Amino acid sequence: MGGGNLSDFLGKSMAVLVFGSNDYINNYLMPAIYSSSFNYSPPQFANLLLNNYARQLVALYGLGLRKFLLAGIGPLGCIPNQRASGQSPPDRCVDYVNQMLGTFNEGLHSLVDQLNRQPGAMYAFGNTYAAVGDILNNPATYGFNVVDRGCCGIGRNQGQITCLPFAIPCTNRNVFVFWDAFHPTQSVNNILARRAFSGPPRDCYPINVQQMTLFS
Repeated sequence: MGGGNLSDFLGKSMAVLVFGSNDYINNYLMPAIYSSSFNYSPPQFANLLLNNYARQLVALYGLGLRKFLLAGIGPLGCIPNQRASGQSPPDRCVDYVNQMLGTFNEGLHSLVDQLNRQPGAMYAFGNTYAAVGDILNNPATYGFNVVDRGCCGIGRNQGQITCLPFAIPCTNRNVFVFWDAFHPTQSVNNILARRAFSGPPRDCYPINVQQMTLFS
């Protein structure tokens, strides 16, 4: 594909970016291995991530991409991995982990407004935190009845060791919110995708994916 055709192709494409969770789960929340939580307060770390993210998004815009869906971080304090840490009662999420994500999600929401000032750009913020929180608070509404442990995993909350090869998963994964120590099930991802595609601005701001596709 030639340069002109590539630019046209990228301009009509949509980039879906889901970043941030691993920076917390596999770095900031592992103080025994990484020093980031000693070097940065939660707001400072969030702003560090956002500044790097913004530079990469501007670079992608420079390559010709114009439509972006930026997913926020979900309530990581509620994943089986964090529940299994023993930092909260068995039936509760780890509140301080959820609270520290506010700066990142609010900053990403604001970043969308800033980036949409670029000519021809369409950025949308997917409110993963609120959508997953709604599922966790009202599981029966969505057909779930297991919210605190993984379908496949080992140890407390099936979240101390994540799903490994040859592990035997649960037989009814459709009623589980979490597949393993870290990730939601396909059923949850389907809900998140639908809310991003056709949901109101509280789900996908300032426009949803379906509305974005109407622009050539």
